[in-house]
Amino acid sequence: MQTRPLGRTGIQVSTYTLGTMMFGPYGNPDPDACVRIVHRALDHGITTIDTADVYGGDGESERIVGRALRGRRDDVVLATKGNGPMGAGPNRRGNSRRWIVSAVEGSLRRLGVDHLDLYQLHHPEPGTDIEEPLSALTDLLRAGKVRAIGHSNLPASDIVEAQWVAERRGLARFRTEQLHYSILNRGAEREILPVCQRHGLGVLVWSPLSMGLLSGRYRRETASAGRLHWVPRHLTDQRKLDAVEALVPLADGAGIPLRHLALAFVTAHPGVASAIIGPRTEEQLDDLVAGAGAAIGDDLLDRIDEVVPPGTDLGPIDVACEPPHLRRAPG
Repeated sequence: MQTRPLGRTGIQVSTYTLGTMMFGPYGNPDPDACVRIVHRALDHGITTIDTADVYGGDGESERIVGRALRGRRDDVVLATKGNGPMGAGPNRRGNSRRWIVSAVEGSLRRLGVDHLDLYQLHHPEPGTDIEEPLSALTDLLRAGKVRAIGHSNLPASDIVEAQWVAERRGLARFRTEQLHYSILNRGAEREILPVCQRHGLGVLVWSPLSMGLLSGRYRRETASAGRLHWVPRHLTDQRKLDAVEALVPLADGAGIPLRHLALAFVTAHPGVASAIIGPRTEEQLDDLVAGAGAAIGDDLLDRIDEVVPPGTDLGPIDVACEPPHLRRAPG
């Protein structure tokens, strides 16, 4: 497992990051099994772990990660995220200073650590001035509770605005972006990835396997299986299913499984620091890590471009952040 710089933070991260969204009742409900996955990931050379306060419901994923890291905290670049609802009250969520300070304290407590290597705003919040979270996160950085700050799912224009506000207000600036990027969803190549490169942001990629569609397990006749019930639009989007059918022979011709091709594709981008993998079992982890050394040449990249052109999204992914002005009205 190789390491790469996380933007210009000076922090080195493993090419693959262990994502823990599947830890807890919505993925792997056995905490002991999840702890073993963390330990096995560390043994494989994965040095970066990404979680969030909402994963597993009520912070369960963070608690599991904290338990797994006892005695091994210094071996890990530990990242978590906040923004989602952590209770019934209207102020127990969001990007306000009021909530961010509480959310960070809650994450530290559940993880059992005294600082976070990376704290990320999980989603943008158009109704809150970006100065609010930046001001709170600057104070948390100065207090030593957070080492670096980032955001997730931010549009390119918001990334630029956040950099501008930080400079004009004398605040700490965001150093990372966590975005959705895969062979099936290449929209980030248009603006977000170039903007991140221009501002020196370290990029973590979530769902490089497109919620499992690029795992090689799901084809036209099996697309209704597994975790895809979370993302129902995948099931009716023939463009994505057709692309998978076209990608399989490319992977076969290269002598690697489709899932390894998909991971090699995102990590081949010069702006990407690490791809987040989210195994539910040790076996899945072993299989994904086995492809860490896979490399794809220009000829294969050109053939992928013929299936999904650069900068193209083959339809939405249901769990992705959608700007309010583009959301469909209910009913």
